[in-house]
Amino acid sequence: PTQVVPGADPSARQLCFAWGPAEVLVCETRFGRAALSRSRSRSRSRALTGSVADTGEGAPGSSRVFVVRRDQDIYIQTLRKLFNESHGIFMGLQRSEEELAGKSRKAQLVQVSKNYRSVIRACMEDMHQAAVSTRDPALQGQYSTQVSILSAMELIWNLCEILFVEAAAAGPLLLRLLDWVRLHVCDVDSMVREVLSSENPPKHKLFWNVVDVFVLQGRMDEARHLLSKEVTANPTSMNMYKILDDLMKKMPMPSLGNTQTLTELELKWQHWHEECQRFLQDGTFASNPHMESICKILVGDEDAILEKKELMTTWYHFLVTRLLYSHPTVKPMELRFYAQSSMDLFLGGESSPEPLDMILMAAFEFEMHQVIKECSIVLSNWWFVAHLTDLLDHCKLLQSHNLYFGSNMREFLLLEYASGLFSHHSLWQLGVDYFDHCPEFGRVYLELHIERIPLNTEQKALKVLRICEQRQMHEQVRSICKIMAMKALRNNRLGSALSWSIRAKDAAFATLISDRFLKDYCERGCFSDLDLIDNLGPSMLLSDRLTFLGKYREFHRLYGEKRFPEAARLLLTLMTAHIAPCSFWMTLLTDALPLLEQKEIIFSAEQTYELMRCLEDLTAGNADKQKFQEDDVETTKVEMLRLALARNLARVIVKEGTVEGS
Repeated sequence: PTQVVPGADPSARQLCFAWGPAEVLVCETRFGRAALSRSRSRSRSRALTGSVADTGEGAPGSSRVFVVRRDQDIYIQTLRKLFNESHGIFMGLQRSEEELAGKSRKAQLVQVSKNYRSVIRACMEDMHQAAVSTRDPALQGQYSTQVSILSAMELIWNLCEILFVEAAAAGPLLLRLLDWVRLHVCDVDSMVREVLSSENPPKHKLFWNVVDVFVLQGRMDEARHLLSKEVTANPTSMNMYKILDDLMKKMPMPSLGNTQTLTELELKWQHWHEECQRFLQDGTFASNPHMESICKILVGDEDAILEKKELMTTWYHFLVTRLLYSHPTVKPMELRFYAQSSMDLFLGGESSPEPLDMILMAAFEFEMHQVIKECSIVLSNWWFVAHLTDLLDHCKLLQSHNLYFGSNMREFLLLEYASGLFSHHSLWQLGVDYFDHCPEFGRVYLELHIERIPLNTEQKALKVLRICEQRQMHEQVRSICKIMAMKALRNNRLGSALSWSIRAKDAAFATLISDRFLKDYCERGCFSDLDLIDNLGPSMLLSDRLTFLGKYREFHRLYGEKRFPEAARLLLTLMTAHIAPCSFWMTLLTDALPLLEQKEIIFSAEQTYELMRCLEDLTAGNADKQKFQEDDVETTKVEMLRLALARNLARVIVKEGTVEGS
């Protein structure tokens, strides 16, 4: 049922909506378009990335229907790799050895983080290739947008990996940040190829730009290699080159191993820094502005570094360069101060920070929850925050943070992500595993979502059923089986309907279908789905009618195999034990006729008397008596049965008397 937006003017046409498991249907009226825009802009973060599908054109004032999806990314084909492959990494992390401690555990978690990043990068490369190969401008724009989003995701994730997962200490921290900048921020490979492939690289207009970028990123060996080409082309700068090359070569750098203490590094760096300043103050490079600019960068001159603003492109590149040449032994908790001042200096009041800037700033300030909150608002799906939060939770960094409505942040985000997966026709299978690893509410969410999966085919129904059975979700198992049994019955597939009703342990429905089998038998004179009925086994005990169906089929099988005495005993048992419905007694008695007419006596005197009693009980009721009197066929059957029973009784008495006489 649709609902009306609260507070709407009752005299005007209104905006109606209906909630679905993963989308909202919105009916636009005269003021609908403006209201829809307002409602989407004010809604929770997920609706910001929702997709609106217009179902038809209409004149102004006409009613229109929109579909607002909360997780449109789920439906992008090229992102399937991201969802599928990250699912395997997630499951591996949940199954990993929690007993691992110290460095072993940290190394394992860092590797998991790198695996997630490799999936993001692979997906980004696929998306870039798709953008290049398509000729559709709209698709190209969509792919390019996704490339930008994935690039930002990897940038944020890598920084979180350095600061939170690996928790790099002072010294190695700077090396990790340099790698981060080199990988994400400034790709100079194309510029380098262009310069080196030219006839005279030192004369190329981008030559000094490439040298500067290498220096800004701390890539000293590559910068020195390019400078050697400059001195070859310009021998007059040989002395300056040798001094600058020596300074760059001797620059102290932190090491990842324990080869030197921070104090030793600080002393070496201070001595080197003073040497650089001395050459700069002496005017050693005054005749070569490019080399002088490089030397100013080496001494950490902020103005000189900011002059290269266009080469760095971002404030966080400026931050890492500034740390490299001013504070190489920066401690993790000092990053917040340098980060804020670097952003202020770089932007200089000319522009305001973008959402990505605020996320990175929150990371540098070690505000993990703020990072997750901002990413939830800005990014276009729940994938990123769900998996990052899960990883941070395994790092024991989010243990103290519970949400006010009872769940912790990890579980809340995983539930949201898995709920989105359930709106997709095939990705819902991944969502099951995510729900499984949400200990508080995962079971409830799974039960609610699995009931909404459209059971389009029997194969899909079996897949859903297996999931429910593995988790002892008995109510859902019964519900699925009943739905499939009803579908099969509507399509007149009695065998399938009976199979599903047995699986559901639904006695009433099994009785109904058994009656349909018996009705079909009476009309056609044969059974359908013999394999199923022949192999009911203990399942036939589900209901009396099903038991009768199975035993009646067994009677026919015994009769077909000419095992007449056994068939006769079974037939009589079905009637005397009142397993058979009264409406079927005449059919059973008619089935007894061929046995009564056999040359060999099948029924004993006692059995014959029982058959006679059953026949009289059947014809004794007023309603049945009137029916038999009015129906010539039924009257004929009754007379034939009485004659056959009397004849069989006479034969039995004669035989038994002869036996006794002898």
